[in-house]
Amino acid sequence: MTRNSREDVIAAAGRLFAERGYEGTSMRDLGGELGLFGSSLYSHIGSKQDLLVEVVRRGAGLFEASAARALNLPGETGAEHLRVLIAGHLDVMLDHRDDVRTFLNEARSLDAAHRAAIVDARNQYEQAFRSVLKEGVADGSFRDDLDPALGAIFLLSILNAVDRWFSDAGRISRAQLVDEILGFAMLGPRQRIDAR
Repeated sequence: MTRNSREDVIAAAGRLFAERGYEGTSMRDLGGELGLFGSSLYSHIGSKQDLLVEVVRRGAGLFEASAARALNLPGETGAEHLRVLIAGHLDVMLDHRDDVRTFLNEARSLDAAHRAAIVDARNQYEQAFRSVLKEGVADGSFRDDLDPALGAIFLLSILNAVDRWFSDAGRISRAQLVDEILGFAMLGPRQRIDAR
């Protein structure tokens, strides 16, 4: 019989929360996934809520690290920073699907204090996109009337949906997907179409 570590328990919880949702996952489900029973499972964690906190924090931390890498690139334009933000977001989304799905979809089940901390982390991450878009307006990468707050929401909405349809075995690579999303983002900021 293999021994499960705390890390194994958190990873299994992330898988189940991503597949079934927090409310749809019981401690019995988690124990069954790991081959653990009651007291053995609780020797690794305090509660199901503690597991959710751990998985959601992981998701938040992955996005924070990705944004920090993009924002710390010296001497780049707003458009170049945006490319790195997009690529980093896609890598986090596609390489850590369970943690990210739980972060995006199950944080609402956190207790109030933890939920507030995650909302703050999400806001800071969105701010990275806003600041890069604002930088691009200042350096001429984007049109001067671009709304960075709205642009950030649009981009994050597109990026957060990629996990539902993209496959590394599909017709385009991740690098091509980055180019396509950046091109889509750049088309709007450079060419305004007036509605009639």
